[in-house]
Amino acid sequence: MNGGVHIAQEDLALYAMGDLRGEDLARMRTHLQSCAECTEELTRIAGDLAALAASVEQHPIPEGARRRLVSSIQSTVATDSVSSTATVTPISSGRSGTAWVPWAIAAALAVGAAGLGVKVNSLRDQLQKQSRMLAQSQVESVRSQRVLSLLKAPQAQRATLTAAKTPAEPTGHAIYLAERGELIFQGNNLKSLPEDKAYELWVIPENGAAAIPAGVFKPDRSGDATVVMPPLPLGVPAKAFAVTVERAEGVSKAEGPIVLSGAPMPGE
Repeated sequence: MNGGVHIAQEDLALYAMGDLRGEDLARMRTHLQSCAECTEELTRIAGDLAALAASVEQHPIPEGARRRLVSSIQSTVATDSVSSTATVTPISSGRSGTAWVPWAIAAALAVGAAGLGVKVNSLRDQLQKQSRMLAQSQVESVRSQRVLSLLKAPQAQRATLTAAKTPAEPTGHAIYLAERGELIFQGNNLKSLPEDKAYELWVIPENGAAAIPAGVFKPDRSGDATVVMPPLPLGVPAKAFAVTVERAEGVSKAEGPIVLSGAPMPGE
């Protein structure tokens, strides 16, 4: 068995962790090529290290405990270096007095790596959450700016919608900017509808084309309702606006009765 002399467990553990360099690494490799017993011991140590690292729960190690552990490891390694007289010793039947050092190093590395992984994942989650909040804030800011711009636009078409063939109790007010396809509608005193019905707003183009659906809505308990910035084509001037009663999901072509209608005010 190579003259009865074998590699110390501590050095085999350092080799398994990839912590040997230069001449020590070269001597280790040369010895392992001709010593089956040390090779078998190295395989066992490598398996123990892997099992130890895999068994550590992923929680960050407290800073004070980490400093004490590292200090203890460094102190023990320094003492072992002074007292050791050779880099190879016979492998005894039990663990040597300093055999815990590689295991402590492996534990520190495993716990440190686990803690770092948890911290990186936490930072990544925070960054993604902040990115989503920023994106939502930007969308809301742009929407608010568009609403304010439409309300102030002098060329926007404005109309008051009244109940058809009845006293003007329900009313609707529309502000529409054709060139940007932007529309705000405010309805008041609207009657409640069955669950399977809803009001639908329409833009009637002045070029005689088919009415364009501009949003489905239901009033609140006070009979009030709004439609803000529905998706509409650009550059379609309105001849009139209308509100009909349709199926709750809305329709692409008006089918129900007209309850409100009105044309843009002259000069708008």
